[in-house]
Amino acid sequence: MVTEKFLRLSKSAAEPENDRPAADRLVSGNPEFTTWNAEERDGLYCGTWRSTPGKWLIRYDEWEYCRILEGHSIITEDDGNEHHLYAGDSFILRPGFSGTWEVVETTTKEYVIRL
Repeated sequence: MVTEKFLRLSKSAAEPENDRPAADRLVSGNPEFTTWNAEERDGLYCGTWRSTPGKWLIRYDEWEYCRILEGHSIITEDDGNEHHLYAGDSFILRPGFSGTWEVVETTTKEYVIRL
């Protein structure tokens, strides 16, 4: 149960969780994910995520706000429209979005997900 009313979003706010894309979604490379999920309640998730280089398929059923802190990634929509993302870029992925996420240089982002 969360009792504090203020939580600074940082890697020290949560234990790291390590993961990889599912084998059936991997397009290239060998990306490794580290997630620090600082908040998880009532369908809301918030934290920090980092990935090493690689490319995988993405499909969103949820709403997600992201802010890139470091690195270079390319999100490509199914129609081929590419979005190059660098430190300082913010964006929203809405339910129904599908395409690929390619991490060109190790990328760290802050995120808020709403189911």
